[in-house]
Amino acid sequence: MTGVRQLHPEDAMLEAMLSGWRSQQLARNLSQATIDDRLRIIRHFQRFAADYPWRWSPGHMDEWSTSLTSEQHLAASTVRGYQCAVRLFTEFLVDPRYGWAPACEEAFGTFPMAICHEWNTIPHLQDYEGRPEARPFSRDELQRFLDYADEQVERTLRSGRKGALAAYRDATIFKVIYGWGLRRTEAAKLDLLDFGRNPKAARFGRYGTLLVRFGKAKRGQPPRRRNVLAVMDWAVEAVADYVENVRPRFGFPDHPALWVTERGGRLRSAQINERFAEYRDALGLPTALVPHSLRHSYVTHLTEDGVDRRFIQQQVGHEKDSSTAIYTHVSDDFMDTALQRALSPAFR
Repeated sequence: MTGVRQLHPEDAMLEAMLSGWRSQQLARNLSQATIDDRLRIIRHFQRFAADYPWRWSPGHMDEWSTSLTSEQHLAASTVRGYQCAVRLFTEFLVDPRYGWAPACEEAFGTFPMAICHEWNTIPHLQDYEGRPEARPFSRDELQRFLDYADEQVERTLRSGRKGALAAYRDATIFKVIYGWGLRRTEAAKLDLLDFGRNPKAARFGRYGTLLVRFGKAKRGQPPRRRNVLAVMDWAVEAVADYVENVRPRFGFPDHPALWVTERGGRLRSAQINERFAEYRDALGLPTALVPHSLRHSYVTHLTEDGVDRRFIQQQVGHEKDSSTAIYTHVSDDFMDTALQRALSPAFR
């Protein structure tokens, strides 16, 4: 009805803007998942700014980006994706072809502006955006870390406190992340049925292959899947013992997740982070070691053991060898041995 005032004109305008942006992206044939993810980011930014788009400023963008990097510790590629969504939305709002600026000025006395610029957003300069400062565990550090994780199970049992099952689960998680070269999120989303047999490695039984269903996705595409072959006997033994003897004690036989909580939920990535930091700090290990360091260690240690580079690249799901190279941090002993191997023919 004409002449009827809306009770919440600001909210109505915001929803109209989001609906219009959705239609624009559908017209460009973008996937529904991409569109939904971008809309979610815009709503997240709107809640952070605690204001409407026609009152957003570059200062809001600066503060939000700082929060994403310094407080939430998100990867540079993730932050850039968030910033890109806000930039695209605000560019849509200031485009004169859509008329949002005059509509906002008439209704609210102000209008939206472009709040993202080259000085407050992360540029896309390279294909790989992993943390260059992240380093792998040395073999001694890795052994100490995994031993400490195992000790927490015995310590909890001796103290009579609850949490032994969770401690055993977490110790196994770290072994699986390292043993199969996984990302933290890939490991958190594993299901029991993701393990399978490898006819060429019968000794591993039902744990010869691992289907990673939530590999890192390219922009606008679904998660990439890959099969990772088991190569470490001790890691297979660890996960087999957990699945067959410990996992049932949580009491949720119908839950599909490999890693369940004591309340029957799926373990979250943030919980893996928390436990990792707790163990690392208790051992006095460098803070440069993060859960992703276990994946770096997988690549580095297999390289030092002489495993074919192409095989490692396929195992970790890298399209380019250059990405695998960034993950490789071989030790001085390995470099000395490699140098001697390279020079020895010249001195025969």
